[in-house]
Amino acid sequence: MRDFVCHGDILFAREADALEVYESGYLVVQEGRVEGIYPVIPEKFENFPRKDYGRGLIIPAFTDLHIHASQYVQRGIGMDKLLFDWLNDYTFPQEARFQDMSYAKPIYDAVVRDLLLHGTFHASLFTTIHYDASDYLFRALEEKGLYAYVGKVNMDMNSPDYLCESTEESLRQTERFLAEHPGTGTVKPVLTPRFAPTCSEPLMRGLGKLAGKYHCGLQTHLVESRAEKSWTLELFKDYGSDAEIYERNGLLENGPSIFAHFIFPSQADLDIVKRADSTMVHCPDATTNIIAGIMPVERLHGEELPIALGTDVGGGQGMGVYRQISRAVQLSKLKEFYEPEESKTITFPHAFYMATKAGGRVFDHVGSLEKGYRFNALVLDNLEDAGCILTPVERAERFCYTGDERNIVARFIDGKEIHL
Repeated sequence: MRDFVCHGDILFAREADALEVYESGYLVVQEGRVEGIYPVIPEKFENFPRKDYGRGLIIPAFTDLHIHASQYVQRGIGMDKLLFDWLNDYTFPQEARFQDMSYAKPIYDAVVRDLLLHGTFHASLFTTIHYDASDYLFRALEEKGLYAYVGKVNMDMNSPDYLCESTEESLRQTERFLAEHPGTGTVKPVLTPRFAPTCSEPLMRGLGKLAGKYHCGLQTHLVESRAEKSWTLELFKDYGSDAEIYERNGLLENGPSIFAHFIFPSQADLDIVKRADSTMVHCPDATTNIIAGIMPVERLHGEELPIALGTDVGGGQGMGVYRQISRAVQLSKLKEFYEPEESKTITFPHAFYMATKAGGRVFDHVGSLEKGYRFNALVLDNLEDAGCILTPVERAERFCYTGDERNIVARFIDGKEIHL
């Protein structure tokens, strides 16, 4: 059933500065998309089936633009280490196990299940260097109708021997992945050089040629720590900034470019990502767990940079993007307190916008409940205490700070209700 009417309190963010609220509104879904929101049901839709959620809160489904699916089993482990020690002690040995499909399959099945459980219906995911496991995740996401970008990771230098490809093999397997996953459904392939220090210039150049041949985008990490930033420029001496490596090698011209963290950008980095209309991904939990820096969200927003949210599992410890909404507000307060010249506190509506419409921009009309958007949505309930009536905005905020998957009472993808 893709034509129906939903009744409830409707909330979404059209822009970053405010939430739009329709209390006791009627949202008409036609052919799986939002036809409109009305105070009463228009006569021409009176015969549509109705789903009455009372004071249930109808919101857009969430978008997570940075997940390491292979790190799912690392959630909450090694969180007292900084980035490079965490990678070497935990991440790389664990990722090497994805050569074994009996190990990879149940983990990737759990990732897909948890995305649905937590209301994240749009995501961008890293896998590992292993083709078969990457193929499995791609198909598992597509089978459930989730909207996603999936990338087989590239690493041909500065990586453990057991997790390092030759340049030729990395390019060959990447082209195979692109050719065998044309992205005609809801899931699309994306180029995924892990980050510049693990990818040689010939590999970057080859990936740029594949980007042009297959018209695909890019996901990677960018200026996520001071150590990574300085190391990158030591390795790529002929480049003026981290972002220039991707620009000069043709990786920003053929699809969306998604850059995780972007905490310590130079002006050159800013200029390049703005020219490419890239999307930056703020990952609050991972920032505090292993990276030790806070994205200056408000300042970058003032530069008109699109900023979305990501859990960065397993650097982040949970799959709920809604928790990153609250964390983003919290970290912006710390940023303003310690560096008032660098950034200001963001509002809850701004953070909610980052987790919905801002992240949804890299997909096709998802992340909002505006007319014409896909009805990829959640219904929330049981967020009030006895005798304490909250506004729709207050309930949305409470969910992001104290709620969990148990508060999601209905889920829709393309107008189809999903039952877990």
